[in-house]
Amino acid sequence: MIEDVNLSVILLAALIASASPGPATLAIAGTSMASGRRAGLVLASGITTGSLVWSVSAAFGLGALMLANAWVFEVIRYFGAAYLMFLAYKSARSALSPEASQPRQIKGALGHIFSKGFALHITNPKAILFFGSLYAIGIPHSASLLTLATVILAVGLQSFVIFHAYALLFSSAASTRTYLRLRRWFEGVFALAFGAASLKIVTARLQ
Repeated sequence: MIEDVNLSVILLAALIASASPGPATLAIAGTSMASGRRAGLVLASGITTGSLVWSVSAAFGLGALMLANAWVFEVIRYFGAAYLMFLAYKSARSALSPEASQPRQIKGALGHIFSKGFALHITNPKAILFFGSLYAIGIPHSASLLTLATVILAVGLQSFVIFHAYALLFSSAASTRTYLRLRRWFEGVFALAFGAASLKIVTARLQ
């Protein structure tokens, strides 16, 4: 049943991870600023597709692993919490640094840009750990296929909106200047949010 799924925790942590500065968002920002809105949206589509692949793999692969080996649940849980705390540290360090990360521009035909976006996310081993920790803590072992599909769809739709919103945002010169001016404040908020998500995973009561 979907009522047994901690969907709010999953969506909140996925929102923080998708919206926070990282390789994907920097690539979308750089491409949108340099090559325009269309290229940025295509790149965002490739990244979203890669994210969906990891999401599906985590949802179905973890279920089988946890049924066979209960200790896998705890390993993924604590490694995932540690990774979120690492992201909190990186965001805090960036917030304290006066120098901003440089956006990465991806050039070429639209098909090439899409494949680059897909490869950028699908080759990131941290993504499977992130999705794995969220699904391990937020989805019960007995979740049905319909429940898994609902969670995957919700997370995928949220990622789609965030990544494509970034493409639209950074295709505007005024919005880019505003972000760069307020970057350190954004990074500080992300640091607090990642830390809170990590503590939530560690202290959550398991069924």
